[in-house]
Amino acid sequence: MIVSENKEAELLETLRHTSAHILAQAVLELFPESQIAIGPAIKEGFYYDFDVEKPFGPEDLRKIEKRMGKIIQRNLPIERSEMGKEEAISFFKAKNEPYKVELIEDLADSQVSLYTQGNFTDLCKGPHLSSTGEVKAFKLLSVAGSYWRGDENKKMLSRIYGTAFLTKKELEEHLDRLEEAKKRDHRKLGKALDLFSITEETGPGLIHWHPKGAMIRHIIEDFWKNEHFKNGYQLVNTPHIAKVNLWETSGHMDFYKENIFSTMDVDGQEYIAKPMNCPFHIQIYKNKQKSYRDLPIRWAELGTVYRYERSGVMHGLLRVRGFTQDDAHIFCSPDQLPGEIEKVLHFTLSVLRAFGFSEYDIYLSTRPEKFVGSEDGWKNATDSLEAALKKVGLPYQVDPGEGVFYGPKIDVKIKDTIGRAWQCSTIQVDFNLPDRFDVNYVGSDGNSHRAIMVHRALMGSLERFFGCLIEHYAGAFPLWLAPVQAILLPITDSQAEHAEDVAGKLREQGIRVEVDPRNEKIGYKIREAQMQKVPYMLVVGEKEIETNTVSVRKRGGENIGPIKLEEFLEQILDEIKSKQGG
Repeated sequence: MIVSENKEAELLETLRHTSAHILAQAVLELFPESQIAIGPAIKEGFYYDFDVEKPFGPEDLRKIEKRMGKIIQRNLPIERSEMGKEEAISFFKAKNEPYKVELIEDLADSQVSLYTQGNFTDLCKGPHLSSTGEVKAFKLLSVAGSYWRGDENKKMLSRIYGTAFLTKKELEEHLDRLEEAKKRDHRKLGKALDLFSITEETGPGLIHWHPKGAMIRHIIEDFWKNEHFKNGYQLVNTPHIAKVNLWETSGHMDFYKENIFSTMDVDGQEYIAKPMNCPFHIQIYKNKQKSYRDLPIRWAELGTVYRYERSGVMHGLLRVRGFTQDDAHIFCSPDQLPGEIEKVLHFTLSVLRAFGFSEYDIYLSTRPEKFVGSEDGWKNATDSLEAALKKVGLPYQVDPGEGVFYGPKIDVKIKDTIGRAWQCSTIQVDFNLPDRFDVNYVGSDGNSHRAIMVHRALMGSLERFFGCLIEHYAGAFPLWLAPVQAILLPITDSQAEHAEDVAGKLREQGIRVEVDPRNEKIGYKIREAQMQKVPYMLVVGEKEIETNTVSVRKRGGENIGPIKLEEFLEQILDEIKSKQGG
């Protein structure tokens, strides 16, 4: 049977939701004192939260998974029923399920739906499969802590994650991908390769860039700046703090307050650390009256911002509290908007391709229920975004109602080596801030006109993009990005001085090179360099000194053998220039 993508996605969600209920039933059968909270299907599986005396461990997971298998074997019919709200509250109170009672009390509906399988009944909207026996391929994956309703002031629950697929083959493929993802975990590789760290002393979500990580950041920043100059942008820099009234005017104190760090008193005035760069760019724009002849204006900034993220959602480099956005804002007239969006799309793809990303999922997000601006303005902006996507020839999906309140947007999610999607690039049309800050230009008619503002990020943030790069390349960065491009490995102490001389010649040509002078066996040095994922290992012995060569090995294990130093230098420079290899 051929199933459409939408139908398959719906079936998977139903399968996973049913699996979550089987999980809850298994836990209650094995741990009768447990109290169940919520258990939804999620993107690649499902989870269920439990209030238990002691958090679950690996052995518990194995027992629960085995019991789930038995529940599936029973092939229990799954039946839907309805109950009045008050009756349902009484029902779950009698079962000592306070979390279900709280959920029901918060519902506006007078009736609630329940699903029953065997002696297990749960509050649920559904839908579900018709019986537990229809679940054919599932796996419990991990346990984590989770605050009830995501509130740090409420009880910490024990969350069990699992996944389920329509076939065992699909499940096995998914588990293989998860194993590969573990090997690529940027937190693990970041430590092993000495790239970055996060310490309790400094605070969670705040990144220390170590020399090798900072070198990669420097390379990315230089490339970013040069590409922006080529594409007609000017660079700006803005403060890290500002008076609260700036953020009141922008609306961030109303719409974004939960993500803003506490205010600080400076000379009797309230200031905050900036969560965004955009109000500052507007201040630069308004510093001098603009004419239609000045437009479009394209300003870019690697601006570090600070946002409060709850401790439970932070994740290595991917979700942090201090990060640097590769931010840019374009101020243009309405007739310039389509052309500017098209330019940004071309620019975005050229930058992503340079870093090795050639597959994307692209979304056009349209007007939400709550929005600012006129419907005509929204239509014109959305049409401009869509026309640019079509003109550039990019396949995309429309995401109805998912635009931000101030305008529609295009989101580009890059696909990494193992097929995972990462949110990076975004292009957003903004009607809100130009109105709030009275951002205008003098038109050819001599009258004042409202400028259109486009928010644009290519990488999203340097931290998140770096985390993505680490996992995409499993730490084996292409030559142009590698913090150490070559390492000299003298076979004995007597070649150490010559190795330093060779390293000096390479450094003069801009090659990032190190020397390993340790009194260790050459095989050990080679393995160490491979573990550090250095692209080129240059072995130097007496023979190499006599012939003015280096014996070249690549990190993947390829032994190129002796080559003249000048020839190696020419090859490595060509490879760096082409941004290929690795």
